[in-house]
Amino acid sequence: MNDRQFALAFNSTHHQSENEMKHTTYTTRFGRLAALTAQWSGHPAAFAGAFLLIALWVITGPLFHFSDTCQLVINTTTTIITFLMVFLIQNSQNRDSIAIQVKLDELIRAVEGAHNSLLDLETLDTAELEAVRSSYKKLATEARRSLASGGCDTSACAMETPSAA
Repeated sequence: MNDRQFALAFNSTHHQSENEMKHTTYTTRFGRLAALTAQWSGHPAAFAGAFLLIALWVITGPLFHFSDTCQLVINTTTTIITFLMVFLIQNSQNRDSIAIQVKLDELIRAVEGAHNSLLDLETLDTAELEAVRSSYKKLATEARRSLASGGCDTSACAMETPSAA
């Protein structure tokens, strides 16, 4: 893919139907909310706030004799927060995974001698992935044998390394 093809693919989102634009707006808003929530929930202040809420519950528990209502409130609150956080954090992780895959695909594409067949491996089924992995395991075993016998495991070994003076 040359720079022009990349720019066309990258900018293709600007030619969407009204329905696609509404979906994209919702997805973008949810993505922003998920990213902000994941960022905020990973902050030390969020941990301190959660710790303080638990401490408050422990302190006030004896005042209410750890009543069923008190237990119900804390259990319901934590369950709802946990349930919602699962979806928000998963969305954030999905976006991060996609971004990493695109970056890795670009590195494979850009490096001369890299196998372009490795692009988009995440779409293969498990059996296909295991077949690719098996061939790379064989390469690794051969490389280790070569190193153990004083040989080289990459073409970079052929380059002369500067000696320490």
